[in-house]
Amino acid sequence: MDWQQHAAALARTAAHPASAWYGPLATVPRHVFVPRWYTSTPEGWTVNDGPADTAAWMEDAYADSTLVTRVGPLHADHAPADEPVTGIPTSSSTLPGLVVQMLRHARISDGARLLDVATGSGYSAALACRRLGDRAVTTLDVDPYLTEAAADRLNSIGLHPQTVTSDAGALLPGEFDRIVSMVGMDTIPASWLTGLRPGGRLVTTIANTGLIITADKTADGGAAGRVEWDRASFMTTRAGDDYPPTLGDLFTAVRDREGHTVTTSPFPVLNVHQAWEVWSMLSITVPGIEHRMQYDDGGRVTAWMLHPDGSWSRATTPADSATTTVHQGGPRRLWDELDAIRLRWLQHGELPVYGARVTIDPDGTTRLTRGGWTATL
Repeated sequence: MDWQQHAAALARTAAHPASAWYGPLATVPRHVFVPRWYTSTPEGWTVNDGPADTAAWMEDAYADSTLVTRVGPLHADHAPADEPVTGIPTSSSTLPGLVVQMLRHARISDGARLLDVATGSGYSAALACRRLGDRAVTTLDVDPYLTEAAADRLNSIGLHPQTVTSDAGALLPGEFDRIVSMVGMDTIPASWLTGLRPGGRLVTTIANTGLIITADKTADGGAAGRVEWDRASFMTTRAGDDYPPTLGDLFTAVRDREGHTVTTSPFPVLNVHQAWEVWSMLSITVPGIEHRMQYDDGGRVTAWMLHPDGSWSRATTPADSATTTVHQGGPRRLWDELDAIRLRWLQHGELPVYGARVTIDPDGTTRLTRGGWTATL
């Protein structure tokens, strides 16, 4: 199997030839780490078996794209070939360009000891091993099957980093010069700051946002840095086999309910997940919101926002209209929060989340500040 030409093409796509990551991209056989993966279909997630179709395997494994490897508690390695699986993705092999983007933010130098948070398929650890050497790399994941399978696959290509099964927020297995997380974190764990060596640097995304935080350890045991101007989003960290249930029951209950308040918004319905700056600002302001969208054949668009505290909103923009009817209920007015953010964007031409200064206390309390705006995670 001539995988090398595919890996070389991937390296040309995801890195510049002068980059320190070009060589690892060109020499790590990504297909080894993703022998089976899921594809989304109208019926659910269907599994693809690489060895059964090597042409498709090479095409997908060496594309600069994310391959979903686990849905709910079921890994693709164990999924039946002819039965679609339903659920939320819980692990993947992240697109190589994004893996390299995160590693670049870490400013890794020769001799640095790296902690790769969220082993996943093991591909990011493989790239790091090619760059730094096995003994400099530790990779951890909460899922024992993921760490076991990754260790076996890494071993099969001659790479032997320390592989640890542990929660991302638990005590770290040593001290590190760099911590790079390939999973979204709600907050920065205090254990990361304890395990980060003096002068060390951490890189992570914030859960349910497009924000990348980079921060260097400070003398007081905390860290300081910024929200980077580029964007990224990963699956959020989890403690068990699956994520907690979504707010489906709340959605069913309020889908067509008359709101406690009914107002008209001057803004059309927005697909918040596609508006990264707005989505990130809203998620920082009101963490925990879930979104639903519906596009009718006639051109009408409806969006629902749901929150664990019971707050909800339903906004509908008719076809060929710029105004929106908004129903809201529960203790908070979620659509009002969104409209306030959109108005701020119109007034200032930007939102303060990207480029914000980041200050992290030794206990992990994280503050974002820019101009007169501040938020605490």
